[in-house]
Amino acid sequence: MHPLRDKTAVVGVGASPQGKIPDATALSLAVEAFKRALDDSGLRKEQIDGLLTMPGSTSPEAALNYLRFGETVGINPRYTGSKVMGGGTAGALLHEAALAVNAGFANHVACVFGDAAATGGSRFSRASGWGDSFAIWGFMAACANSAITAARHMALYGTTSRQLGEIAVACRYHASLNPNAVMRKPITIEDHQNSRWIVKPLHLLDCCLISDGGVCVIVTTAERARDCKKPLVLISGMGQAYTTENMEREDWWYVPHQKLALADAYKMAAVGPKDIDVAQLYDNFTSSVLVWFEHGGFCKVGESGPFVEGGRIRLGGELPINTAGGNLSESYMEGWLHIVEGARQVRGECGERQVKGAEVCLVTGRGQALNCANATILRKG
Repeated sequence: MHPLRDKTAVVGVGASPQGKIPDATALSLAVEAFKRALDDSGLRKEQIDGLLTMPGSTSPEAALNYLRFGETVGINPRYTGSKVMGGGTAGALLHEAALAVNAGFANHVACVFGDAAATGGSRFSRASGWGDSFAIWGFMAACANSAITAARHMALYGTTSRQLGEIAVACRYHASLNPNAVMRKPITIEDHQNSRWIVKPLHLLDCCLISDGGVCVIVTTAERARDCKKPLVLISGMGQAYTTENMEREDWWYVPHQKLALADAYKMAAVGPKDIDVAQLYDNFTSSVLVWFEHGGFCKVGESGPFVEGGRIRLGGELPINTAGGNLSESYMEGWLHIVEGARQVRGECGERQVKGAEVCLVTGRGQALNCANATILRKG
């Protein structure tokens, strides 16, 4: 048995209002999320002695974000720091918090993110990698990476744009049941097909939102968690994987290191794909979700297109995903809200969108130029 299996728990989750919030800042949204997570956990602010943050795209203090946030809320942590790994940050900080509390560096660690990307005008439009070659050839913004994934998957396996649309429609349906989601109006496959191109073969409705918001997740040991307010949500498995290679690697578009992160999480938790009741899969683009299904062992390589058809990934289906709407429809908090929804599903708190009998949830994250990936198994205690 892995020494860290079920030794750590998520005891508090909180999110600020999401969307476009002109009167807010990245800092004020993060503070609001922190207050809500504290209330959710039943802990006092004085008990938070660990602080890990991700500065948003509009956070002027950048790497000193943890200092600014700690000063604002009045925390002098024993363990702290900031990290930026794009959509891989939330999972990485969650794992770091788990390591910290089990090593005795802190008792209760708050992991915090806030951004005002929507009102700040962020378009995440830098070159989709590094070096002059990316920008010279027009390889701009994150969509370019995932468009290559989609195009290659289509060419090799016959995957269709309508199958990508199944993912977008499922996430929007789930968002329609989430009162806190930014995009709640249901869409159809035809809506998806008629939305404008962003980078072919990806349409507008294949792409995540740009949002203002804040999110906080509080972590402690499983033993301490039993004294907290809410039902126990154990961190049962964790896995991370990275690569420093990009287009010089022929299979780069398939992000093969993601499979390693999932395999490690499964191994630590002693579960497999058949044990997953609900999944929160990082969905910066619909094509990203396709490869998660294959890397996670839910279907064979090349079969994720047909896999998403027939309602399989919707509530009531075989593997409901992104039950709050995900990055595509709930809000784009770079994957932080996936952890929040995972914890709430395991607790049974999701109302109309609750997956019946959900006890094991898979949460994934990925970031930067497809270079980092992580996976977490949350389990009912």
